[in-house]
Amino acid sequence: MAIVLDASATLSWLVNRTNPAEAQLAREVLHALRREDAVVPLLWYAEVTNGILVAERRQICNREQSALFLTMLGELTIVDDEKRPAVTQLAMLDLARTYGLTGYDATYLELVLRTGCALVTFDRQLADATRKAGGRVFGDPE
Repeated sequence: MAIVLDASATLSWLVNRTNPAEAQLAREVLHALRREDAVVPLLWYAEVTNGILVAERRQICNREQSALFLTMLGELTIVDDEKRPAVTQLAMLDLARTYGLTGYDATYLELVLRTGCALVTFDRQLADATRKAGGRVFGDPE
């Protein structure tokens, strides 16, 4: 089954997590993506791009490392959400209001709930909202 991959989890392969448990989870996700697909909203591309730029500006990585990172992402099966954001916008707004999320985070939650896929994230607020809404979070006990 596919998973919904958010930008925080994606960027953990460029900017290492300092928490050992989170670093281990990042490695597990990358391993899982070698055998299953990831579904992402179109927003994911802008968020990942911004995360790369922030890492470069903070001198956590350089352009060459960013290029290698994007090449690595290109080797994974990352599938764009088939629904246009205009179609899901009302649901995203409702979820953001209900769970106190940003519109960006509600985009991921809506995708998780609609597809039944598990969410991969290091955003604790988004993970908690996903659980409260009845969705699954990658790494949680089943």
